[in-house]
Amino acid sequence: MKKLIPVFMQLFYILLSLAILSCNNHNSTPSNASIKQLNLKTGDVISCGPADAQFGSVDFDVTGSKKVKKDFNLAIKLLHSFEYDESEKVFAKIIEEAPDCAMAYWGVAMCNFHALWTPPTESELIKGTNAITLAKSLSKKSAKESAYIEALGLFYKDWNKTDHLTRCANWENAMEKLYVSYPGDQEAAIFYALSLNAATNPNDKSYANQKKAGKILDALYKVAPNHPGMIHYIIHTYDYPQLAASALPAARRYADVAPSSAHARHMPSHIFTRLGLWDECISSNLKSIEAAQCYAQQTGISGHWDEELHGLDYLVYAYLQKGDNANAEKQVQYLKTIREVNPANFKVAYAFAAIPCRYVLENKKWKEAAALDLHAANFSWSEFPWQEAIIHFSRLLGNAHLHNVNAAKLELAKLNQLHDTLQKQKDSYKAMQVAIQIKAGEAWIQFVSGDKTIAADLMKLAANMEDSTSKHPVTPGEVLPARELLGDMLLQMNENKNALQAYEAVLKQCPNRLNSLYGAGKAAEKSGDEEKAIYCYKQLSVIANSANSDRQDLVDLKNFLARY
Repeated sequence: MKKLIPVFMQLFYILLSLAILSCNNHNSTPSNASIKQLNLKTGDVISCGPADAQFGSVDFDVTGSKKVKKDFNLAIKLLHSFEYDESEKVFAKIIEEAPDCAMAYWGVAMCNFHALWTPPTESELIKGTNAITLAKSLSKKSAKESAYIEALGLFYKDWNKTDHLTRCANWENAMEKLYVSYPGDQEAAIFYALSLNAATNPNDKSYANQKKAGKILDALYKVAPNHPGMIHYIIHTYDYPQLAASALPAARRYADVAPSSAHARHMPSHIFTRLGLWDECISSNLKSIEAAQCYAQQTGISGHWDEELHGLDYLVYAYLQKGDNANAEKQVQYLKTIREVNPANFKVAYAFAAIPCRYVLENKKWKEAAALDLHAANFSWSEFPWQEAIIHFSRLLGNAHLHNVNAAKLELAKLNQLHDTLQKQKDSYKAMQVAIQIKAGEAWIQFVSGDKTIAADLMKLAANMEDSTSKHPVTPGEVLPARELLGDMLLQMNENKNALQAYEAVLKQCPNRLNSLYGAGKAAEKSGDEEKAIYCYKQLSVIANSANSDRQDLVDLKNFLARY
């Protein structure tokens, strides 16, 4: 839950809400002052893609003129592809021309919710709350529109007292009632599916909400294949190892349906990553990065756009799985030149931390890992303890493998501090991710200190902890899977059959992952299972087929295959 705002700000917020209600008397057009107070984003819609700005097809009927309805559907298309700033611009335009359009204020509140991203900031929560207050005050709306507004109002209600996931669940429950009340309404079904995903408990491994949402969206896919929200949310719904194959048709279609959205170009790579389709992942993110760079230029923002760095993280991950170090390092060096990104948010901090760490850790460049530092950019790392922990975890592993035990222990102490910070913030998910790193770090410190039995037990505990949770949507995968690290440890202990089991377990969650495929082949080879070794090495030689690879392990497997 977000930190409580100062008392004077709470008082200001209460007075503002009362002023809005009194000015509108629950039926009049909002005053210019109350609309101005929303501080809406305005201007022309910016897109990078086809000249005719293609965002898919939407038919959301609302109260208003033909022009209002046309503009509203454009705003909804943008909203469904997470083009929140551009969507708000269109809702602002509707409010300027038709200030009595209640659903336009609902749209503003949706733009500041961003249901599947990080929770809204305090300023976004205040903005969304005020927009919903205005929407409720207007009488020119249908019963269904009132239901949409009341449902979203439950997310914003008591936001400074109630945690984010609880408020998401409140929205979901209200959207279910709306969905049941209007069975023929396509948008009601799609937004209900979105609410199911927003209210998902990250520790629920039964995927109950996702399966319910998937059933709704799959049925709609047959009748509305060009709806951007339906396709987009299918990808999010099935963005889990056990479910990802169900989203592949949608993933391969989304970028063609909404080619003018940078996020639509990137989002398919979530499924390509889940399924180990590295060439498609690379192609998707090269296009999304190009669109993000175009967007930054067109909008005139200072520095780079956050979507560019998000795409870079997925791109580097895919290059590394192909053994393409040359192109991966090229992106790492490019990242070093970036000093300003807007907005400077959680996914920007994640990319700055994860990209360089992935490169050195996946290549087992332990000296470089031990020397990693926090990237200097236009934000404070103290705002992002989970992301900062990735750097310290990488340094810990680097120092442990170099047998610099004291230095590794210093990094472990820092991880414990960051874990405590996240617990105080009541961010249980991120605290768990750092707790996994702490156990893995303790394991490798014990391993290089000579107590291999305790080390293996700690590493198994870290792997089991990671199995109990799911990766965050911001990341293509853990910087190093805990169970893969267990396999590496067992392999060094000559427990080859157990190592093979560990690597194979990783491959069930992360198909075609280079280090686990190679580890499985090496473990099979050392345990005398030549047939399994040949199978793993052949599969890896097909996947990691980059002409830019300089990895010694790929040379070794080719030498092994040459003997057979």
